[in-house]
Amino acid sequence: MANLGDEVKNKQVIFRDFVSGFPQESDFIFSSSSIRLKLPEGSNGVLLKTLYLSCDPFMRMLMESRPAAISYSPGSLLFGFGVARVLESAHSNFKEGDLLWGMLKWEEYSVVEEPEKLFKIQHTDVPLSYYTGILGMPGITAYFGFHDICSPKKGEYVFVSAASGAVGQLVGQLAKLMGCYVVGSAGSREKIELLKNKFGFDEVFNYKEERDLNAALKRLVSLL
Repeated sequence: MANLGDEVKNKQVIFRDFVSGFPQESDFIFSSSSIRLKLPEGSNGVLLKTLYLSCDPFMRMLMESRPAAISYSPGSLLFGFGVARVLESAHSNFKEGDLLWGMLKWEEYSVVEEPEKLFKIQHTDVPLSYYTGILGMPGITAYFGFHDICSPKKGEYVFVSAASGAVGQLVGQLAKLMGCYVVGSAGSREKIELLKNKFGFDEVFNYKEERDLNAALKRLVSLL
C-alpha cells in the first residue's frame, strides 16, 4: 500500500478524439503516469484516491465537437461523477479520510484545487458505490424529476421511456412505490424481462417493434 510522499503510478483514461456513433475502446487511451502522493507547495486543495467512477449517458454528448458547449478535449482526461477518499488536505473544510462525491477526473489519484465543488459523504452505512447510482446523479435526477416536476398521485398512469436506463429504472420503482400503474419501453427482450421481473413494471413494450407509440400505450392501458 502506497504511503503519503511516495511516487506511484497513476492509471488514467484519456479521451483520444471526438466520437461519431457508438464509442469504441479505440476512442480512448489507457495510460499510466507518475505522481508523488503529496500536495504541491502552496496548494489549498486536496489529494484524492479515486474509489468509484460512474459511466453515465451524458458523457456520450461530451464526446462530440459542439461549438459553445462543454465537451471533452482530445488528449485530455475523461471526467465524470465518482467517489474518492481524501489522502491529504490543505483545505479547511476537508481532512484526511473524508469521503467525497462529485465530478472527478478518470485517474487513480487526483489533486483537486477547488474541492468545495465536491460533496462530503455523510452517510457511510451503505455501499459507497451507491453514490454513483441511486444516491448519485441518476438517483437525484429520478427522484426530483419524478416527485417535483411530475408531481404524481396514487393511481395515475406513468410511462417511462428508456426504462432500463440508470434513471428510467429508478423512476419506474418510485412510481410503483407511489401506487401508480407503470408502463415502460425498452429495446430488447432481456431488458423487458428485467423491468417486469426485477423492477416491478406493470407493462413493458419493445419500442423497436412498435410503429405507433400512442397506439402501443393505448393498447397496454386498455388491458386494465
